Amino acid sequence: MKTQVGEKFSEFFDKWICQLEDYLQQLLRVSKSKSKQDDAEQRALVSKLTTHFKEFYTAKWSAAHEDVLAFYCPVWSTKLENGYSWVTGWKPSMIFQLVDSMRRTRVPGPGLAELTEEQLKKIEQLRMKIKLEEEKVESEMERQQVAMADRKMVELVRVMSRVRNGELVGQVDGLVEVALKGILAGLEKVMKAADCVRLKTLKGVLDVLNPSQSVDFLAGTCLLQIQLRQWGRTRDTQKGPRLELQHSNNVLF
Repeated sequence: MKTQVGEKFSEFFDKWICQLEDYLQQLLRVSKSKSKQDDAEQRALVSKLTTHFKEFYTAKWSAAHEDVLAFYCPVWSTKLENGYSWVTGWKPSMIFQLVDSMRRTRVPGPGLAELTEEQLKKIEQLRMKIKLEEEKVESEMERQQVAMADRKMVELVRVMSRVRNGELVGQVDGLVEVALKGILAGLEKVMKAADCVRLKTLKGVLDVLNPSQSVDFLAGTCLLQIQLRQWGRTRDTQKGPRLELQHSNNVLF
């Protein structure tokens, strides 16, 4: 069931994805055309994409402040997308696997085969840094989950079990409200921390790549997100046998 926040964000997300699909076509066009040597065009397109991603997180954080739980159970995502979700979004380290896959690609489409040794070294350093950032987020998420069974929560459960004839209902409701407020604030904090790592990962990789490579890299990230969503929609609406995804060394690229 969609909440008011979920309904509103679903509308925003549908429009955001449609715009992302338009940007993907622009990225693929620039990637394949002779104008790929035009740094100005490439930089302008990369700037549009980074702004588009920032707009997503700005809207997400604003909506989450009203109802953060909507982002831990997003009704606008497919089951497949939710299955791959990491703290309300994609896992940052996935980006490095994507870079590795694009480097090895031998089929038509965006690729990163021309990365220099210096670039590879910087990306590897970023990979290690992001791994530590992920671990911090996961530790905080674990702390939030464990906090559900702390002393205050246990005492609240005991008080609620003793309520009789509604005599303490008002008092207990107040305690519950305070407890839930703390829990939701903690979840919002973890979500934002995870999103910051996602943004830091994208920026870090783009800072290493030249404009031409950035176009190819963003084409790959957009294609992955859009394709995963399309697979998920197919799976969610399918009435017959279970959809089987074909696996290969280069499943997307």
